[in-house]
Formats: sequence, structure tokens, C-alpha cells
Amino acid sequence: MKSIVLLSGGLDSSVSLMCAREEGEVVLALTFDYSQRAAEREIAAAKAICERLGVPHQVVALPWLGEITSTALVNRSAKLPKPGTEELEGEQAKAAAQAVWVPNRNGLFIAIAAAFAEAMGADQIVTGFNAEEAAAFPDNSAAFVEATNAALALSTLRKVRVVSYTQELNKTEIVRLGQRLGAPLDLVWSCYTAGPHPCGACDPCLRFQRAMVAARQDKR
Repeated sequence: MKSIVLLSGGLDSSVSLMCAREEGEVVLALTFDYSQRAAEREIAAAKAICERLGVPHQVVALPWLGEITSTALVNRSAKLPKPGTEELEGEQAKAAAQAVWVPNRNGLFIAIAAAFAEAMGADQIVTGFNAEEAAAFPDNSAAFVEATNAALALSTLRKVRVVSYTQELNKTEIVRLGQRLGAPLDLVWSCYTAGPHPCGACDPCLRFQRAMVAARQDKR
């Protein structure tokens, strides 16, 4: 099984990369730069992860996507949502997701990866979707993957498919899986910002911290 991995440098995509390596060959990891706040840190994390694992890595620049996006993930003048840990689920999570929504981001990334997959003879595109964020982001859901695969069956001669090994897992379960597979969790960047250190207050920071704490407690 040959895979193209969508690698943001965060927890979910990094563990998904390890899963793809377990199942077959990762012919390429793709990281996208659309002028998001964390682009520099995400690219650096993805590059370091790929260098450690010996995986080919390529950055795809999409400046126009940043230009048409006004949400806080790209627009530095907009306020990033900083929910408390009790606001990571439910309606509060959906509101926070809308604040950082990028137009058709995952649909676009997958379409580009599908072109690489056809050109490189890959069978699947690996994404780092998860059960927690699927509740707020519909383009992380199993329904999205199913619909996308139906489209790819017609748009690619190889019938390339999207696979998400972490689709049904929460963040704590993903950390556990990553630890079991020896994922480079020390290199990941799970933060919306690009400071010298993770901000510790944005949604991905809080989810990552909560998952790491829970995973450590499991080992006691």
C-alpha cells in the first residue's frame, strides 16, 4: 500500500503518518502553506518529523487561499478563540470552529494530494481526522470521507481513496496510539500560533495538553 500523507506537523497527522508506515510505503508527505498563523512552525515540525522518519516531504504554497480567507486562522487582526477546557465540546466548540474555518480547506488539500497520488502511483491519501474535531468540523467527519471517496472514484483513474486511521479516535486515544507506534511526539506542533512556544490557550493546544495528561495518567 502506497500513501500520500497530509502532514500538518500536528498530533493527528503525525500519528497517521506512523500508521501509514506500518501498513506500507509513504511515498510523500505534503504540508500546505496558505499563510496561516502557524505556517512556519507547522512546516518546520513536518520537515523535522519527515527527516527523522526518512519520509520524502514537500511544501505546497497556496497564497491565494490565504488571500480569500478572513477567518482568525489566517487574519492576524482577528481574535483567535481561546476556549476553556470546559468549552471544547458542544455549541461552544462549533462557534470556535467557525472562527477558524478556511474555505474548503480539506477538500482542496485532498484534491491536490489526489493529483500527486495519481502521478506517483499511490493508492491512498492519509488524513489526520479525529472524533473530537469531527463534532465541530464537518470536513473531519466519516460522512465527508465517504463522499470524497465517491468523487475520487470518478476523478482519478487509480481510484485513489482517502483513509483516516484516527477517524474514530479521540485525542487521548491518538496519543496512546502514537506512543505505541513510536511516533515523534516531541516534534509535533499543535498550536494555532507560531510563537517560540505553543500558546497553551487555543483549541488545539488545550486538546493536546488534555490528551497528554490523560495518557500519562494511564501509565500510572
